[in-house]
Amino acid sequence: MSARAKIVLLAGEGLSTQVMYHGLREEFDVVEVILEQKPSALKMLRHRARKLGLLQTAGQFAFILYSRLLGRASQPRIERLLGLHGLSDAPIPVQSITRVSSANERGVAKHLRKLAPQAVVVNGTRILSKKLLEAVDAPFINTHMGITPAYRGVHGGYWALASDDLAHCGVTVHLVDPGVDTGSVLYQALVTPEAEDNFATYPVLQLVQGVLLMKAALRDAAAGRLSPRASDGPSQQWYHPTLFGYWKTRWQRGVK
Repeated sequence: MSARAKIVLLAGEGLSTQVMYHGLREEFDVVEVILEQKPSALKMLRHRARKLGLLQTAGQFAFILYSRLLGRASQPRIERLLGLHGLSDAPIPVQSITRVSSANERGVAKHLRKLAPQAVVVNGTRILSKKLLEAVDAPFINTHMGITPAYRGVHGGYWALASDDLAHCGVTVHLVDPGVDTGSVLYQALVTPEAEDNFATYPVLQLVQGVLLMKAALRDAAAGRLSPRASDGPSQQWYHPTLFGYWKTRWQRGVK
């Protein structure tokens, strides 16, 4: 087995993908980064409206716009956190990237077989198809910003705090299956936000721990000693908060 495990990063664009890439490349051979386009926001909103209702979806959309402003205001804290832990959000070298419209499109599975990685690191993609997950004899491993199965979906750290559930404010590294964060757990860790943290920085606290957990999982994969365990307990899928819900929780519980 190679001392530097051969991995592929299958991801969506964004800060977490850049941080994950740089966090792994010193120890592992990241042979390629396959970046998929963001799914259509309009499609996402239509799907949400059908599932959750128009009023709920409108409230979530309003919050998404607000959270972008919060993210910009929190940039100094984000940079401090990354610097404190020796992580980089520098752009990924262009020569390392292959762009695709969707991770599930026909050519991706074929391309993965050609690359023959020992593991596929998943970060910020849409739900992956069973056909893609069976394309190579290698584990697909994801970092989820929440403790599964209680906080599946998005913003698991925020929702744990909003639910006054500090014992489940954390991050999970798990095997990927065709469900929404339902794969078997490999590692989990808790995070403790400080007074200056907020909705925009909780994921960075989780990412810091997630990079460490992903490294451990990849070492296990390279050595053939992955030890997945079933994710048990109450299970719930979470979505974005609404703007009204966010401000209500902030006022009642001080969760930013």
